[in-house]
Amino acid sequence: MAGTPGLDRDVCKLVHHLAHTLDVHVRRVAEQMGLTPSQVIALRELSEPITARELAARMACEASNATFVLDRLEEQDLIQRQPHPADRRAKQIVLTPAGKRRRTEALRHLDARSPLTPLSPAQQESLQELLRALMPKGTV
Repeated sequence: MAGTPGLDRDVCKLVHHLAHTLDVHVRRVAEQMGLTPSQVIALRELSEPITARELAARMACEASNATFVLDRLEEQDLIQRQPHPADRRAKQIVLTPAGKRRRTEALRHLDARSPLTPLSPAQQESLQELLRALMPKGTV
């Protein structure tokens, strides 16, 4: 189904501006916390033990970049790499107690002044569904 060219451009412009606004928001939170934006995003995504490859997919970055971010988080004692219970070749990333506290803090800051706050929960769910429909399979 083809879209309307002018409308397509308007939607793309709005999505681009929203992405920029969200990026600025994450950068501000990172600065407040003394972390990098990538570290804040990694903490946000570490809601459960996952592999570095899974984290890279969630962060939409190369595995080497995720490894670099994880190295910095490990230096700060925010994560640990532990043997994967189902794959002895892999390690899973687990938050330390300090990492769990920092993740909670990051989520609190991210939620506090989120650019999405003006939307109702129902509107946020609708937006999420629409954005997921536009993403290539397996990316989020």
